[in-house]
Amino acid sequence: MTLLEIRGLNTYYGESHILREVDITVDKGEMVCLIGRNGVGKTTLLKSLIGLIIPRTGEILLAGTSLNREPPHKRARGGIGYVPQGREIIPHLTVEENLLLGMEALPGGLAKNKIIDPFVFELFPILMDFLPRRGGDLSGGQQQQLAIGRALLGKPKLLLLDEPTEGIQPNIVQDIEAAVRRIISETGIGVLLVEQHLHFVRQADRYYAMQRGGIVASGSTQELSQEVVEKFLSV
Repeated sequence: MTLLEIRGLNTYYGESHILREVDITVDKGEMVCLIGRNGVGKTTLLKSLIGLIIPRTGEILLAGTSLNREPPHKRARGGIGYVPQGREIIPHLTVEENLLLGMEALPGGLAKNKIIDPFVFELFPILMDFLPRRGGDLSGGQQQQLAIGRALLGKPKLLLLDEPTEGIQPNIVQDIEAAVRRIISETGIGVLLVEQHLHFVRQADRYYAMQRGGIVASGSTQELSQEVVEKFLSV
């Protein structure tokens, strides 16, 4: 089942043409990785999907429903979870308060949803221990786990991850990789991953390579050649 379908997306900053005729699909229960050097438009694509940037032309479909005219909060409630580059944890709120914010995407928001799904603590046990701790006091890897947990609490159909291993110690990278695989296998959601860490890229089912705002290569990650790795991954 096709979960996300992007057709002919063109996004501009002013008159600068950033995304050029982008076509991408993500199926339910599939992880797709978007690779490319810095500055080619990967984050712009994710922001276009969540409604922070409005494409000039093209179409975005989630489970067959067009999102083009939907504002960001309706896209979140419609099933898109987003973990931005840099995580954007609210530093002065506790871990528990940061997690609860994720449930604003559920019907009724926080007014009707106050119980944190224990699945989040199964994925990231450290969050249970740190519930009363301020988000800003966590390490980068712990904040990344918190950001993913927060996004999951909105019960998304599609999870967007922007550079989730950036600046994180190797043992936490492995924990995050394992958690994402478990999320997919146990929930059936789709994942669109922007990543430079080769080991994580190879965990995906398929890849799209982006250059100068357009998709220039795609295929199974099992067939990801060294030539493609050297051309489109910065590390």
